[in-house]
Amino acid sequence: MAKQALEGIRELYKLERKIKHRPPDKRRQWRQRYARPWLDKFHSWLQTCQAKTAPNSGLYKAITYTLNRWTALVCYLDDGRVPIDNNRAENAIRGVAVGRKNWLFAGSLAAGQRAAMVMSLLETAHANGHDPWVWLRDVLRRLPTWPNNRLNELLPWPENPFS
Repeated sequence: MAKQALEGIRELYKLERKIKHRPPDKRRQWRQRYARPWLDKFHSWLQTCQAKTAPNSGLYKAITYTLNRWTALVCYLDDGRVPIDNNRAENAIRGVAVGRKNWLFAGSLAAGQRAAMVMSLLETAHANGHDPWVWLRDVLRRLPTWPNNRLNELLPWPENPFS
């Protein structure tokens, strides 16, 4: 059963790669035409498999997990700007997940919270096309004399230039 599901999902990703450079409205049209029918069949297939699977098995738990999150799973079909998965977000927080145990000893709860804020800003800089360390160095250089009412200009948004 799992092999069938994985083969179908592999096809969705293969077809998604073909349309990734198209504009969002075209991706949405394609998804509606090709991906939605397959996902509708897949949903029915999952329900059938769930009914035939032992409730205490790992497969049953995986099927139930998928069905319980179905709305979130298929939301990408209705908006061509939404990616098929959240891999980009997962990769962005990988460093946090890897270091989680090391940071239990950040010194204090406040120190851990400050570290989390800095890491969030560094990931935001990266996501917006800035070199995070260039951004941080630039902000730290400017900060001592920067007016408080203009701090938002130092945030790593795409429109804010950094040296």
